[in-house]
Amino acid sequence: MDLTTEQARALRMRSLLLSAGERPGTVAGIVEWFGAMQAQDMASGLWSLGVRLPGSTAAAVTEALERREAIRTWPMRGTVHLVPPADTHWMLDLMGVRALAGAAKRRETIGLAEKTADRGVEVLAGALAGGRRLTRAECLAALAEGGVELSGQMGYHLLWYASQRGVTCIAPHVGKEQTFVLLDEWVPEPRRPSREEALATIALRYFRSHGPATKQDFARWTGLTLTDTKAGIAGAGDALTTVRVDGTEMIAGAAALDTATTLDAWWALPGFDEYMLGYKDRGLLLDPEHFSAVVPGGNGVFQATVVHNGRTVATWKRTLTAKAVTVEVFPLVTLEKPARGRAEEALQPYAAFVGLPLQVRWR
Repeated sequence: MDLTTEQARALRMRSLLLSAGERPGTVAGIVEWFGAMQAQDMASGLWSLGVRLPGSTAAAVTEALERREAIRTWPMRGTVHLVPPADTHWMLDLMGVRALAGAAKRRETIGLAEKTADRGVEVLAGALAGGRRLTRAECLAALAEGGVELSGQMGYHLLWYASQRGVTCIAPHVGKEQTFVLLDEWVPEPRRPSREEALATIALRYFRSHGPATKQDFARWTGLTLTDTKAGIAGAGDALTTVRVDGTEMIAGAAALDTATTLDAWWALPGFDEYMLGYKDRGLLLDPEHFSAVVPGGNGVFQATVVHNGRTVATWKRTLTAKAVTVEVFPLVTLEKPARGRAEEALQPYAAFVGLPLQVRWR
């Protein structure tokens, strides 16, 4: 099937943001739909869920995470994601191994011996055993008390390394602090698919939630090789289909092609959201000349965005006080008064999510 750029963009928007009739109604359902969701920044991660669960609040989403509807870890690319708890083990085995393979080089750079790293994992496992949940600071204190060196970047590396090996995972924050638990205690009954089944599962979840997308997009998102990418797509069978978007071959969920390919909508998205970070090529979503505004300095810190009909048209920054949430909007294209009104409407759900009145300032 041939699709125009506009049709492909509309399908992506439906897949990524979910229309009312297709939307899972729980945190668990949203995360499983995606397979994994960017969550290195917790505030962004909460709103990534909230924007897809209309009427939800930050407190309600946090409560769902406390119920273990999703957990955070480093399943791929050495980046924190929200993942379905029961899938965490096989995702680490399938995709996390490539990041783990680079750990030796990183340890050499920061001066951390492999023996010391393994000792750190043992100390953390002992400190968390029996259902204990420790903050990041408490984990570092336990490592220090166990005689593990923590100079420079060693502490962060050890926390990452223990989770990358499937020993620990990140639990919901206590106050503003990250917490850690033992993965096997939080997920006592993990799924254990074969490697072929795992490849097919992650391919299906990626393309149904991100499609139309290229094989290279998927390989970059997962960190898998192109050989594994092709095997996963083949394993998903008829659930995926090939389309051509202005001459470029892409993959999409077959069911998505049964939906309408036009949609008039405005969305206010967090910076670290799958809408922007789920692709190697962001050309469908963002004009190249606007990339520096979304990622100032190219430092990997993405600004929150306003999206209209699949295109990024503005960035936004919010300031929370006890009385209101003040949002500054920075247009990337000309937005006349009616468009600004629609953008402000798109920001209202975020204000409701954090439980504060909205104040908007245009820059």
